[in-house]
Amino acid sequence: MPKLGAPFLHSITSLEENFDRSRFPFNIPAYDKGINIALDSKVTMLVGENGSGKSTLLEAVAECCGFDPEGGNRDHYRESFEDRSELAKALRLSWLPRTTEGFFLRAESFFNFATYIEEVSNLRAYGGKSLHKQSHGESFLALFENRFEHGFYILDEPEAALSPQRQLAFMSIINQLEAPGHAQFLIATHSPILLSYPGAKVISFDDGEIKQIDYKESSHYQLTKSFLDSPERYFRQLFEDYDDA
Repeated sequence: MPKLGAPFLHSITSLEENFDRSRFPFNIPAYDKGINIALDSKVTMLVGENGSGKSTLLEAVAECCGFDPEGGNRDHYRESFEDRSELAKALRLSWLPRTTEGFFLRAESFFNFATYIEEVSNLRAYGGKSLHKQSHGESFLALFENRFEHGFYILDEPEAALSPQRQLAFMSIINQLEAPGHAQFLIATHSPILLSYPGAKVISFDDGEIKQIDYKESSHYQLTKSFLDSPERYFRQLFEDYDDA
């Protein structure tokens, strides 16, 4: 029988009995009606303002997958149900087929992960060069190009270290993996470039709810486009003494 491909994770839902909305993180406005996200695309983008709950949810999903909540894969972390965060305990993940392969990337803790890799791993698996001896963007792409293969990949703001040109290169890597059904991606991002990935499902956490939108409906796209179309208008609002004459 042929091996089934992505998407592997089909839904993320909350267990109402474990949702105590009187305390964090359950009192995040977007979580008010619970969590019910269908992952029917091989690439799903989570978008929203800082504090909207998207990264908090990613970390909890990573815990449920057995990934290190600080970043890494199952080789770098072992956990039991009791070790999970309260939000992770309140989630149900539905798989078909289940995969244990994958990776959780947190831009903010990538330096610590790179140090760990140098201590325990063969650098040939990361392009043969120390991740610390490459620029932040180069090391990110070295990880993407050399370690991403078959599995479920959770990425929290991967654009943080990537120039616009390298964001395009990253999209090419995503395509090489997801198009043949080898990989599934769940990505939290502020990047209008990444949000435009063809066929990606975009889930917004803004306005106190979790809902699917077109990427052009996102505030990130709309604000970026509006600014680039007429930066002077924003400068007038931001800088009292601005004079474009």
